Amino acid sequence: MINEALQRLLIENLTTATLLLDSRLRLEYMNPAAEMLLAVSGQRSHGQFISELFTESQEALTALRQAVERGHPFTKREATLTSATGQALTVDYAVTPILSRQDTMLLLEVLPRDRLLRISKEEAQLSTQETTKMLVRGLAHEIKNPLGGIRGAAQLLARELPDAHLHDYTEVIIEEADRLRNLVDRMLGSNKLPSLSMTNIHEVLEHVASLLDAESQGRLVLTRDYDPSIPEVLIDREQMIQAVLNIMRNAMQALAGQVELGLGRLTLRTRTLRQFTIGHIRHRLVARIEIVDNGPGIPAELQNTLFYPMVSGRPDGTGLGLAITQNIVSQHQGLIECESHPGYTAFSIFLPLELDKGATTS
Repeated sequence: MINEALQRLLIENLTTATLLLDSRLRLEYMNPAAEMLLAVSGQRSHGQFISELFTESQEALTALRQAVERGHPFTKREATLTSATGQALTVDYAVTPILSRQDTMLLLEVLPRDRLLRISKEEAQLSTQETTKMLVRGLAHEIKNPLGGIRGAAQLLARELPDAHLHDYTEVIIEEADRLRNLVDRMLGSNKLPSLSMTNIHEVLEHVASLLDAESQGRLVLTRDYDPSIPEVLIDREQMIQAVLNIMRNAMQALAGQVELGLGRLTLRTRTLRQFTIGHIRHRLVARIEIVDNGPGIPAELQNTLFYPMVSGRPDGTGLGLAITQNIVSQHQGLIECESHPGYTAFSIFLPLELDKGATTS
């Protein structure tokens, strides 16, 4: 027979967040996994009402009360909880009524889904990126071959033309062929491997910020929220400048009207994350770079195809900036994500702080 001390030891070492509520939905106990998930102390939270620990919806609260009254267990999938710290958590949770000393208590088992959903989303994003890259390479090959022929034919024709004024037409053909070739090359991105060196990520951000400050003539409000403890990152400095510049320039263009009025705001934020998964690799330490603007937001119909080549929300846009940025970040074993709604657009770049070290297969 397992004694009480051993039972408690087993519960405290479970990786599943476990909470015990009394009949009034006040906390009786939470294990360390629940403390970590909700970022609260079980001892300090003892006796608190469930809504003081996290909130979901009034319907969820009603369901918990009904579970106490009727003794019926239930399970909820992919629920969104908001912790006391304001963090949104996507979880599955199971509620089991337990009769104890003539009183019905509730056992809550909470399983975080954020990481699994993130992995699924990343896999889809990486798969789409590879498929798109293959399609673009095939299309580029089919375009560049005839372009070379057109350009060569125009050069030969220019030599045979008797009238020098007619050379203007062949020059147009050659220039347009070159323009299309350059466009295709930009779609393909650089084949050069990153030239990695230990770099201060804040120096990269400040370099790009100074460029945008000059372009906006100081009218763009730039806010810094840096974590100075972030160590140097192994990156290609020039490529990362290009990646960040593409995002920040897009943000400035989205803020165009607000910048003129002095209302455009761009926030640069850096943080470190522990045990963060990118693809199938769990990294011990990751740097997160956030670029946030208060512009009109990205149209919902563009958000799923945002990183595709030739997709742009501006009539004069080439749609290559974010595709190039994603390619650069991927070459650094990183990840880029976007969250957007009116008044808020945030691009997040995640970069491993230890490439090929301190990483485990998830």
